[in-house]
Amino acid sequence: MNNLKLESLLNDFLSPQLIKDYCPNGLQVEGKAEITKVITGVTACQALIDRAVAEGADAILVHHGFFWKGEPAEIRGMKYRRIKALIENGINLYAYHLPLDVHAQVGNNVQLAQRLGLAVIGGLELGNPRSIAIYGELDTPLTGEEFAARIAMALQREPLHIGDNAPAKIKKVGWCTGGGQDYIELAVQQGCDAFISGEVSERTTHIARELGIHYFAAGHHATERYGVKALGEWLAQEYGIAVEFIDIDNPV
Repeated sequence: MNNLKLESLLNDFLSPQLIKDYCPNGLQVEGKAEITKVITGVTACQALIDRAVAEGADAILVHHGFFWKGEPAEIRGMKYRRIKALIENGINLYAYHLPLDVHAQVGNNVQLAQRLGLAVIGGLELGNPRSIAIYGELDTPLTGEEFAARIAMALQREPLHIGDNAPAKIKKVGWCTGGGQDYIELAVQQGCDAFISGEVSERTTHIARELGIHYFAAGHHATERYGVKALGEWLAQEYGIAVEFIDIDNPV
């Protein structure tokens, strides 16, 4: 498939033009014109690029790419080495950040919900059809300890659980994968019993305790593995492109 055609297909599916983001979405680094193999992964780190080179891939598709708002513009050091490896090997780099978080089919949030047994109801940001944080319900209410165990089993990672002054049972849950910890107060306002994010800030513990909500920090990488994996599977199924997901371990 032509590399620009692939970008067009991904843009049509994810609609990045509808979301204000902190980085460019789409084809970030152009490589060879024809693509036969795509590597997917969470972050365009050197380890993932090296694996793509070893696998003979023509493209990398990630959630966390390059050129973030506020980062130094100079291409030197680590950024230089990464981009140099892509260009020298003719590898296209595609990245989709918030569009992949919120997508109703392959998005990080809905993919996490599937693994935790959560039925999606709507967005925590009322009136925003593309709310970054969402909420839903468990079929059967669980204690904080039971829900923590379910998260650990699903993600193969023990979550941080703050449950002081929280409800005895969890039914309604808000969540935002990755660095979405600051949506916790919105979850409280919407009547959630618990809130899940990937990362945690120092202030989050105090907010959870004082507002009486269960809080689970389940890992930025762990909560965002599944969106880009599902996107790659969609691409392979719909267009017959060879796609391989490579999980570069990250404990955070």
